[in-house]
Amino acid sequence: MSNTTNKIALVTGGSRGLGKDSALQLAKKGFDVIITYQTKKEDAENVVSQINNIGKKAFSIQLDIATTSGFENFKTEIKTILDSHFDGKKLDALVNNAGVGINSPFETTSEEALDAMTNIHFKGPYFLTQTLLPLLDDGSSIVNTSSGLARFSFAGYSAYGAMKAAIDSLTRYQALELGVRKIRVNSVAPGAIETDFGGGFVRDNSDMNQLIASQTALGRVGLADDIGSVVAFLCTENSKWINAQRIEVSGGFKI
Repeated sequence: MSNTTNKIALVTGGSRGLGKDSALQLAKKGFDVIITYQTKKEDAENVVSQINNIGKKAFSIQLDIATTSGFENFKTEIKTILDSHFDGKKLDALVNNAGVGINSPFETTSEEALDAMTNIHFKGPYFLTQTLLPLLDDGSSIVNTSSGLARFSFAGYSAYGAMKAAIDSLTRYQALELGVRKIRVNSVAPGAIETDFGGGFVRDNSDMNQLIASQTALGRVGLADDIGSVVAFLCTENSKWINAQRIEVSGGFKI
């Protein structure tokens, strides 16, 4: 295991699902972790407790990723935590994970729905990362959350999938421009995962679950801990020469 002593990671949307697992996996690799939540404060505090039980420091902060007007205040809150609990040290990893799913036919998707997907999955991570750059240490790692739906297509995901394709492109531009600071940027693209994401569509729909498993080389759908370990790996020195990559974590779906 690489030396992660006193390293600090920030994970957006860390109260549940893939963000929660990523936060826990980071803690197991020696990171102290700051997570954000939008409304589920109790769930976020539960994750903080689990990280504390692993023996690492953890904090939770409320953040609405869709509203850039709150980003400067959020930056101040992060800096306060870094100054108060980490002697002013900077972040070593940023995981842009927060998001929600939408399933809507292209012909009936509203402008409001598309704007929401843009704000949550592209504009939010774009400007949050920009805002936090002064708090990111040189040589740190940024992991953006993409989706398998940026490569393969399912009806109803035109807005969501297109935003995730935009994140893959943004990842390459960030890697190019932030390379001068030795900051690595990669995107992780999960396949279908059994979580409450999208209302538990994969987890709770047995027909969909079986369909996806039948088209996956490894013969099952994904679980949260299939993803979190990859995110954590990309935040460590073990992945120090991986940069500007889109890493799909789907068990070999539709290959």
